[in-house]
Amino acid sequence: MDINTNGWLYVAIEGMPHFEMAMKRVYAWYENQILDRPPVRFMAHNAFLETAKEDIANFSREEKEAWWFNTELQVELFIKSIDGCGFHAETFPVFFPNLGPEVYAAFYGSHLVYGEVTSWSVPLIQDWDQVDQLKLDMNNKYFKKLEELTYHALERCESKFLVGYTDLHPGLDCVASWRDPQQLCIDMIDNPEQVRRLAHMAIEDFETIYNYFDRILKNAGQLSVSWMGIPSQGRMHIPSCDFSSLISPEFYNEFGLPILQREVKTMTHNIFHMDGKGVAKHLEAILSVPEVHAIQWVQGMGDNYPIMQWTPFIKELQARGVPVIVDLASADLEEFMDEMDPHGIFLWVATENETEELAILKRIEGWS
Repeated sequence: MDINTNGWLYVAIEGMPHFEMAMKRVYAWYENQILDRPPVRFMAHNAFLETAKEDIANFSREEKEAWWFNTELQVELFIKSIDGCGFHAETFPVFFPNLGPEVYAAFYGSHLVYGEVTSWSVPLIQDWDQVDQLKLDMNNKYFKKLEELTYHALERCESKFLVGYTDLHPGLDCVASWRDPQQLCIDMIDNPEQVRRLAHMAIEDFETIYNYFDRILKNAGQLSVSWMGIPSQGRMHIPSCDFSSLISPEFYNEFGLPILQREVKTMTHNIFHMDGKGVAKHLEAILSVPEVHAIQWVQGMGDNYPIMQWTPFIKELQARGVPVIVDLASADLEEFMDEMDPHGIFLWVATENETEELAILKRIEGWS
């Protein structure tokens, strides 16, 4: 890893000789600009979670947890998945230590139960008297395992891939993990002061946790990147609040917005993970925070598919100067490009092979 003439950290990745140009396209997108074409990542949202389904489907819960906690196996499986691959366009190979989306709550004592592609927490706070037991424990098994995964990946990443940090969900998502999402909805009506107390505790240590892993990665010459696979030379973060799909804009403004404002303050780049229309109803509040630089739009499946029904929403973001990630099937690409202006768009397209990727890339180069 070297510093180039522009003062940027340059990472030599096998199969990605255009790394520096890809970073320039990403940075142009951060600024809602197009360098030579819109950036594109050839990977579907959450694709990294699908690889284990068949391997551990018949495991017991204890065996599944052991599989997730097998440091050498997790890193080795990732390395095998990228062996011999060419990384086209802005498809950065990133290993991020992953114990599930509710691991932040587990730093405070929550127990995680493991399935094939995710984990979930057992509610920790059954009674308000238990709130005092919530303490950040950076020596518990979840925190130490993420630390171990990070160091082991750093030992093996040279010229092969980037190493990122885990998926961090402070704030109301963490509170919902501690308390249970449905119970938290009731709490907002019956015990708003207790909710505010928990929300404060769920964001209070965020900087400490983020900085701990950021320091490890920076000391190893890494960029700042996580599960989204979009790097930053500075501090990259993915704020989100999936729980907010269950509450009104009034409740989000009261309980969620103050957390978001604090969460993003010290970051260079924040890409808000907007998981469907339930979260999108809070768009005005989210975009009121100037440090939110971009939106990742997740349309969902079922009635929320295909992407074309969401083009008015994406156009609204474009009109407001907000860069947006759009995850779509390759079969929808032509119709989407015919309908949309490329300005501010970062495409995520799931592909089957390199031939398809090169054909799509050529088509996107002519998108205007």
